[in-house]
Amino acid sequence: MTHSPTRVAIVDDHPMVAEGIRAILQTYDDIEVVGTLSCGQEIIDSVDALAPDVVLLDLNMPGIGGLTATELLLERRPGTRVLILSMHDGSSYISSALSHGAMGYILKDVPTEEIKTAIDKVMAGERYLCTGAHASLKPATREGVEQLTNREQTILLQLAQGKSNKEVASALDISVRTVETHRKNLRAKLGISSTAGLTRYALEHGVLQGTGKEF
Repeated sequence: MTHSPTRVAIVDDHPMVAEGIRAILQTYDDIEVVGTLSCGQEIIDSVDALAPDVVLLDLNMPGIGGLTATELLLERRPGTRVLILSMHDGSSYISSALSHGAMGYILKDVPTEEIKTAIDKVMAGERYLCTGAHASLKPATREGVEQLTNREQTILLQLAQGKSNKEVASALDISVRTVETHRKNLRAKLGISSTAGLTRYALEHGVLQGTGKEF
């Protein structure tokens, strides 16, 4: 049985980097590079048309950066696997990328064949960290909070204030369905089954006091 090639989009604001990765990946019969783009906004605008299985995404780009782009991509196409490709090996960068939904993190100085390995791993449903990223990643020090993305924290604040899904959707200019998905994810991540529990969690972790922490 013949499998369709893995569709890969490359997003990096350095054309030489993007084209270099494209040239490497095109040597593999089981990979089809469906596009090279230069910023987060471009991949968000074209992800439906390109329909990539995997997005190789630079972390630092003008405009919409890799973290926000990851979150928006997964809202639009939840089945997309995002692999962050970055020069930053700090644990905070890696933890943030994973908490925003990326399935892997690769440093830009890895051997080229490791990018192919990473693609294969995330297509198999596994998380992938290159050796340098894995060594830098440290366990979270504050219970639970690091699991929440910025968007989830915003929605948690809205829900804890007693707003309905419709009211949250209106306030954040997103769909009710998106709010429902985030609400479900919040309950699963935090192990909380009720709105009252979410409110209590928000109080205990300073969310309702507007601490404005970035995670």
